[in-house]
Amino acid sequence: MTAPGSASAAADGLTIGRGALHQLHTILLRDAPDAALSILQETGFAAGEGVYRAFCAWLPGETGVARPDELDAGRLNDVLSAFFQHAGWGAVSVAPLGNAALVVDSSDWAEADPGSADAPMCFFSSGMLADFLGRLSGEPVSVMEVECRSKNDARCRFLSASPDTLNAVYEQMTQGTGYEQALGAE
Repeated sequence: MTAPGSASAAADGLTIGRGALHQLHTILLRDAPDAALSILQETGFAAGEGVYRAFCAWLPGETGVARPDELDAGRLNDVLSAFFQHAGWGAVSVAPLGNAALVVDSSDWAEADPGSADAPMCFFSSGMLADFLGRLSGEPVSVMEVECRSKNDARCRFLSASPDTLNAVYEQMTQGTGYEQALGAE
């Protein structure tokens, strides 16, 4: 999602644009609706490594920090927002939610197609962010989108937490509990 020849494009050698990502959604939902979610999530997860490598290549020149593990936690929100905006995904804000989750919010996320769906649709991003944030934290994480501009929410909101935590949140959500309540954030 960056210009060819930029530092982040050079790190992985290949980018795709919003149009291609939206077309992938359209084709999968039309031709393979039962498999679209898993295909997009798994493809996004596979893309996470390249996004993380692009972040590692971008980080020193933009922040003066050589490696992600040297980044002060207090700068994480600003640095991730600058990186994702630079890479074409959109600006993000990152913050804790409750005691067990991180939330990633964006009012201009690239994968969203406003007004096109009745449910969150950024499946590719959920997979990509799971791999990216897992590499960043050094621990396996899961990511679930709970608000989406595709369904006319004001933002895309991704929850990131341990797989066990997100499984428990999902179970509670299927029984009518809101995600904030399930995380003890209300």
